[in-house]
Amino acid sequence: MKASHTIRPVFDDPNLVSAAGLVPALGLAESAGLYDLLDTLTVGSPHATAKVACVVGGMLAGADSIDDMDLLRHGGMGRLFGGVRAPSTLGTFLRSFTHGHVQQLDKVNAGLLAGLAARVPDLLAGADCQGFATIDVDDTIGEVHGHAKQGAAFGYSGVRGLNLQLATISTPLAAPVIARARLRRGNTASATGAGRLLAQALTTARAAGVRGQIMCRADSAYYGWAFVGTAIRHQAWYSVTARMTASVVKAITTIAEDAWIPIKYPNAVFDEDEQRWVSDAEVAEIAFTAFTGRRKSERVACRLIVRRVKRLQPLASDGSEQKELFASYRHHAFITNSTLSLVEADERHRDHAIIEQVIAELKEGPLAHLPSGKYAANAAWVAHAAIAFNIARASAVATNQHRARWATLRTRIINVPARIATTGRRLVMHLPTHWPWTANWESLWATATGPPTPATT
Repeated sequence: MKASHTIRPVFDDPNLVSAAGLVPALGLAESAGLYDLLDTLTVGSPHATAKVACVVGGMLAGADSIDDMDLLRHGGMGRLFGGVRAPSTLGTFLRSFTHGHVQQLDKVNAGLLAGLAARVPDLLAGADCQGFATIDVDDTIGEVHGHAKQGAAFGYSGVRGLNLQLATISTPLAAPVIARARLRRGNTASATGAGRLLAQALTTARAAGVRGQIMCRADSAYYGWAFVGTAIRHQAWYSVTARMTASVVKAITTIAEDAWIPIKYPNAVFDEDEQRWVSDAEVAEIAFTAFTGRRKSERVACRLIVRRVKRLQPLASDGSEQKELFASYRHHAFITNSTLSLVEADERHRDHAIIEQVIAELKEGPLAHLPSGKYAANAAWVAHAAIAFNIARASAVATNQHRARWATLRTRIINVPARIATTGRRLVMHLPTHWPWTANWESLWATATGPPTPATT
């Protein structure tokens, strides 16, 4: 592919825009109640609703820094949208946030998710009374550089950064959406505040229309009463990776050899410790009581499900962490109160890795950088990113691309060039002919501008 003529570029057309897909995407958010929810913000800055919409719109179009918000001020964008602000204004706006204002914005995201689920019913497909949904909780470190970032510290990853904790909602038929997100100091322990975060996520899931059984999943960093107890109080299932404590190791030793059931993964699974792909394993379960060091009311009778994978090179009795018991196999255990079969419970637990997809999309998008030196401004940036992510996910579902990544949505739907013309008192966007995803774009437009979906009983 090469240029067919001598070309002379001229930046002189005030009627062109490079992100015409922002019109239906933000229209979908408006129809889901975003602007009404933003009216509840008490941040000390005038026109806060318009400024939040600017930040969210910029993120949808690919901005990952405050300076990138200038992409909203090109060509005919001022004719398509009112209230577009300069990057410097948006930076000042973010710095005016306090912790309480960030919590308000987090609540706005929860309310918007409920509105989006009502507007786009397939957003959480399969979460009805007979269905099944999962809430996944995890955290990650966003690396930062320099010494001007408030709250930055060295955490479990060994890099200097800030800690982001997420709770997502998904179903076997629907890709994850963000129920709650919070920014924390870089050296904060993973499980800190997990109980409150999970409780908020469960409430958000029910408000978003999840009527079926909910399973709460987490890795071994959240193996504790705070997480498990919250799931129990909300009558949800839990599935949490168990730490290899003395009681867990002792329980594994009591599993009879004939209790192990061989399973084969549909797709190979990467074993981090062995640094190889494995395609088969064995699973078994045993009754177990977790957290025996706590008061009696907080001791949990549950199922301990163990998956073991044969080692390539069995260990000698060398005083390694797992001792001679695990010389031939690697063992991975988790606790659960679900009534799923042994094999399905193991499969559902492994699906917890789906939250890594959300983390990756955020880090490839607006969280590639945390733009401010002020902690509260960065926390507000994260809250805006969660809102933008959910709008993008709902837009993808509305375009019949149910599992499209955010970057894919930007390429196909958001960052579509258009030329604006005027006819009578109406604006007309002229979009490219033969655009490969025209039908998808028009589906989003119809969802954003059409009547609300009728309520079902």
